[in-house]
This record gives sequence, structure tokens and C-alpha cells, in this order.
Amino acid sequence: MQGYISVTGIVLKQTPVGEYDRHISLLTKEKGKISAFARGARKSGSRLAAATNPFAFGIFKLYEGKSSYTVAEAEIQNYFEELRTDYIGAYYGMYFAEIADFYTRENNDEREMLKLLYQTLRALIAPSLPDPLVRCIYECKAIAVNGEFPGAPADQSLEESTVYALQYIAASSIEKLYTFTVTETVLKQLQQVAAQYMKRFVGKEFKSLEVLQTLC
Repeated sequence: MQGYISVTGIVLKQTPVGEYDRHISLLTKEKGKISAFARGARKSGSRLAAATNPFAFGIFKLYEGKSSYTVAEAEIQNYFEELRTDYIGAYYGMYFAEIADFYTRENNDEREMLKLLYQTLRALIAPSLPDPLVRCIYECKAIAVNGEFPGAPADQSLEESTVYALQYIAASSIEKLYTFTVTETVLKQLQQVAAQYMKRFVGKEFKSLEVLQTLC
């Protein structure tokens, strides 16, 4: 398609614009985080309606205007439909997307954050992994991907398994990240460390997390 560009990405969030349109934030492999308009996406029967929902992952064909991109077509490979029937899971997903939105920038190389978010959403719908563990792993790995993770805190008395888990999270490839479970004691310690590091390195209140805390 002449005049168009194709990007592989995932929808982080969408907001209504006017009567029928949507504005989306899209984390892409090629251009980092970009924003785009989807004309008529809120019309009944629009081919862009499902493709511009949060978590939709696939190939987006865009054309560039004077100040923004516009979505022309989308070939979605994964809608993560399981999260549409899992209220708590959906809010976890929105929280993860908010963290990705916080960390990423336009025209940066954000392939690792894109991969991390995608694999985390897959882990979120896996019945073998508890959501709180997925959250701890994602928070710590997001900090690590952005070069800020300091490792296990030396000033805390942690189980050996907790220290190992933190080392594994920091060093593991994203593809092998969600391949372990932990005891309740280790999970609580991971939650404490993750919360401490999120406050220290991110220091931001996320709306979806506020809602999630009222549900869990």
C-alpha cells in the first residue's frame, strides 16, 4: 500500500474522540510508542472496532498526517479475549499497559518492553500462574529492561529462594520469564521488594492499580 507504513504492536489504551472515532496509544516494534486515530472505530460494524481495543496485538497499517498517524487497516493476531470475561485479569492487564505507557517513548527501541507486555498478558491468562506473581515479575522485569533494577536488596532478610527469584527475573530472557512458581512466603517477599522498587524507580500512581486494589 503506497504511502502507508506497517508496524507490529499492541494497543495500550483507547479513548473516544468525537461521535465515532477513537484515539489509541500503540506500542510498536518499529517506532516505539505512537498515537493514532481510528476513524469511525466506534460505529456499529466497524472493522476497526475490535482492533483498537486495549491488548489487541497485530500488524497495523498507518498513514501519517501532519501531526498524527491514522489507522487504515489492522490484522490482529491476538485479542486476549480471555481478559474480557475476567474482570480482575483485565485490570491487571490495564495496569501492565499503564506501566508500559509510562516507560516507553516515540522513536525509541522499545522491542523489549513490547515483548515483555505481550508475554505478560499471555502469562496472565495462564491458569497455572497466580496473578500476584505475574505482577511481581512484570514490575521487576520492567524496571530491569529500563536499566534500573538494582538486584535483591542487601538490607533485608530474604529467603534464599526470593533472592534467586529476583536474580532470575533480572537475568532471564523474556521468553523464559514466566516458568516458575513460588511459595506463599517467597511471594510475599517478592511483593514487598517489587512495591519498594516501583515506589523508588517509578514513583507514580496508576489508576488501574487503584481499582485493582479495591477488587483484590
